[in-house]
Amino acid sequence: MDGKRIEGNEVYALAMCVSILLFAPIVVSQPIPADKSQVEAWFNGIIKPVKERGTTLDPELVQAETEPRIIKVMQGGGGEFDTITKAIESVPSGNAKRVIISIGPGSYKEKIRIERNKPFITLLGDPKNMPNLTFDGTAKQYGTVDSATLITESNYFVGANLNIVNSAPRPDGKMVGAQAVALRVSGDRSAFYNCKIIGFQDTLCDDRGNHFFKDCHIRGTVDFIFGSGTSLYLWDAEHGNIRAHARESSSEDTGYSFVHGRITGTAKDVFLGRAWKSSPRVVYSYTEMDEIVHPGGWSSNRQPERADTVYYGEYKCTGKGATPATREKFVKQLSDAEAKPFLVLDYVEGTKWLLPPPTVPK
Repeated sequence: MDGKRIEGNEVYALAMCVSILLFAPIVVSQPIPADKSQVEAWFNGIIKPVKERGTTLDPELVQAETEPRIIKVMQGGGGEFDTITKAIESVPSGNAKRVIISIGPGSYKEKIRIERNKPFITLLGDPKNMPNLTFDGTAKQYGTVDSATLITESNYFVGANLNIVNSAPRPDGKMVGAQAVALRVSGDRSAFYNCKIIGFQDTLCDDRGNHFFKDCHIRGTVDFIFGSGTSLYLWDAEHGNIRAHARESSSEDTGYSFVHGRITGTAKDVFLGRAWKSSPRVVYSYTEMDEIVHPGGWSSNRQPERADTVYYGEYKCTGKGATPATREKFVKQLSDAEAKPFLVLDYVEGTKWLLPPPTVPK
């Protein structure tokens, strides 16, 4: 204070400010439990509906969720549209309301793109009869990142109960441009629940922005998760070889955190990560690793100088493939304190934008 007398109105205003600060909701992002059976209760305790936590969410998200629009897509009639693309085209540019595109069962052979100027879109399938979103695009035809069956460039996207597949043939090692992406996520604040993301080389382009994957199954062969995203993968099964995170500087606050997943498959000597760029950051916590994992665990991509710039970490992983004693020297076995930032929803700023998984409208 500067020594001046505080008048009555000023005292009242000050008291009101203190009251607001004292009673404003405080979000504490508790770490993901080590016990997998407690994860669902932990998630539901933090990620509640909008009405119960509106003041802690992004204001534009709260506004968008007030009156959601529902569009039904059904093959053979019964919906407003018979393709997903037509439904997306009906959403106006600059959209400011949640649009739930409810997709009926069947196989939709479409190359689907949600452009940056169409935020707040949800693609929702029925968990009992999940729709197949499939296309056979390859890098030779479209370039790698644009070969994806589903491309999401807008913010606040949600995908739930979907099979997202690139059906291009498995690369034989000879064909040029055989990379075939199933999903590219380039928007910020994007979530995927109970989705299967399937391809071979370069299955998932986790491109940029904050992303959250829960109860998803991701399958591929080489570099099957790649990009520069900041993403938390919770309770997912992964079949394939190598996560190629593309961070190029330790100053970039990006990276992939995998928690309570399982790494399995039929391949041998699978690497957990490859130093595709100079400073990748990838951490596995509470992950069950089958014996398919290479004893060294990680690859410097034949560039030994990158051993000084990568951030590869493991925390309390289990299984025959989790062998700290045989890991490369540049791999970190994380302490509790080191692991905690990768075990909270705040890693992807999730308490500001994550909502419970959507349900199929009646």
